[in-house]
Amino acid sequence: MEYANLRVEVADGIALLTIDRPKALNALNLETLHELRHFFTAVQEEATVKVVILTGAGEKAFVAGGDLAGMAPLGPLAARESAHLAQEVLNRIEQGRKPVIAAVNGYALGGGCELAMACDIRIAAETARFGQPEINLGIIPGWGGTQRLPRLVGKGRAMELLLTGEMIDAIEAWRIGLVNRVVPAERLLEETRALATRIAGKGQVAVRLCKEAVVNGLELESLRAAAMEADLFALCFATADQKEGMRAFLEKRPACFRDE
Repeated sequence: MEYANLRVEVADGIALLTIDRPKALNALNLETLHELRHFFTAVQEEATVKVVILTGAGEKAFVAGGDLAGMAPLGPLAARESAHLAQEVLNRIEQGRKPVIAAVNGYALGGGCELAMACDIRIAAETARFGQPEINLGIIPGWGGTQRLPRLVGKGRAMELLLTGEMIDAIEAWRIGLVNRVVPAERLLEETRALATRIAGKGQVAVRLCKEAVVNGLELESLRAAAMEADLFALCFATADQKEGMRAFLEKRPACFRDE
């Protein structure tokens, strides 16, 4: 499918998805949200894609937020519907079987920060900036920010960011656990692609089950989560990749996974 606001490039099992509205700092309007929903639905069935890298066009912004021009005139019912659409998109990223890595190249504010938090891994350029500034607009985050941010950085730091609307730089985001690593801007895609390549080289059944265990386990109490993990661990033993991986280890050679 051709998209108006997204660019998709697929090579070596990795899809590079670029939100392409640089004049609007890649702000997410309704059209872009619908396109993201379509992409992250379709990519789950695309066998040639093992990992997705998500980034923004240009040097200034990953995603500067939701598109305020379209958001400002909304009434409460329309605002709720738009929040549900955005949450559905972000949930598809988080719950989807394919790992998604955010390559945060600039401003990730409001909905942009929420989008990055829905990804499995976040790599930030030194120029990246993060924040949930909704409080400055007389509103609160509506795309999952009040839920994902405390889970990533802890309640106290999340409350400070949410209640002040403070914007933080990439190093501070790394210090509090919001991003996995910080790299020079000119090496952002290179470093992110290298990580994606490592993940794409693993057995993809195990990758999917590992993501399922982590994402779903976080919503369960510890004993139920551990029981779910044991079930998924056992399921791995029905795969050809488990046989190959253990045989390769014992034979002291690289494994050749077939993703089955």
